[in-house]
Amino acid sequence: MNRTSRAAAATPTARLRGATGLARSLAIYYGMPWRARTLRRLYRGIIGPGDLAFDVGAHVGNRTRALRAVGARVVAVEPQALFHRWLSATLPRDVVLHRAGIGASAGKLELAVSRRHPTVSSGSADWLGDVADTPTFAGVAWDATETVEQTTLDALIAIHGRPRFCKIDVEGMEPEVLAGLTQSIPWIAVEYVPAALNRARACLERLAALGECRVNAVRGETDRFDWQEWLPPRAAAERLAATAADGRPGDLYARFV
Repeated sequence: MNRTSRAAAATPTARLRGATGLARSLAIYYGMPWRARTLRRLYRGIIGPGDLAFDVGAHVGNRTRALRAVGARVVAVEPQALFHRWLSATLPRDVVLHRAGIGASAGKLELAVSRRHPTVSSGSADWLGDVADTPTFAGVAWDATETVEQTTLDALIAIHGRPRFCKIDVEGMEPEVLAGLTQSIPWIAVEYVPAALNRARACLERLAALGECRVNAVRGETDRFDWQEWLPPRAAAERLAATAADGRPGDLYARFV
């Protein structure tokens, strides 16, 4: 696995790699304006004006902005310094922004950072091991680390209240994030990648433990749920294994009943 444990030095080369990584992420998430419209259409079926939403793993803020555009009050959480600085400078002032990791318990989190591909920086060594040798991640080097404060979803709820919707996209740490939640939230979305479906299965098991829920998938950047019916978590795990063979990542949406 192409990874080092040394912190990034503030050299001109390191700064250039960081700027290049930020530019790449901005191009991916803002270079195609129809993606924002797609997200707004999807979220209108979940969030209403004034509802509270958590964006865990806010990255460059495209989903935070989509949630806010449909009227949500948004709490955005982003641990990487590069993206936190960007969000601090560009997000609307009514968005609450935290620089932190979210996990199973409070403490410290060490992130393995890819300066050229910061989208896939992660605090999960297991996830890095799963994906590092797959074709999708062939050009990725995790060449720096950052240590940040870590908190839990329960702690975030204690501060801001129980949200109607929580989006979790944290590059393999989704099970750890859910492990720090002891109450159901009406809607929860977690990212999955086909190279690490074991992480998705762990999320589904945890969602089942939180209460009765039904699950569907959104694959890629669409506004449509992929399955004709909403499934219990165990059936959703089986359906996901059958449909993820094409290698497309996506999000699992759980709604609690």
